[in-house]
Amino acid sequence: MGEINVSSHDLGRLLADSSTGAPVRPYQEAFAELADTYRGKPVPEILPLLRRAADEVLLGFTDVDLREQAEAIRSGARYVLRVRVT
Repeated sequence: MGEINVSSHDLGRLLADSSTGAPVRPYQEAFAELADTYRGKPVPEILPLLRRAADEVLLGFTDVDLREQAEAIRSGARYVLRVRVT
C-alpha cells in the first residue's frame, strides 16, 4: 500500500473527475490504462511508464511506491493508495 499527500487544489491530478475539465489526464486514468495493457509484463517494463505518468501530473511518488504499483500491475493484484489531502 502506498501513501501520498496531495493538496486539495491538486487533487484533480490524481483522481479522475469529469467535472473539473482538467487539461491533464489524471494519474488514476493513466494507472488504470497501464494496468489493463501491461498485466503480466515485467516490472522493469512498467516502471518507466508509471514514472512518466506521475511526472506528467507532478505527483511525487517514491521509487518504492512506483515499484509496488508496477508489481501490482504485473501480478494483477489490487493496489491500495492512501491519499492525504492537505
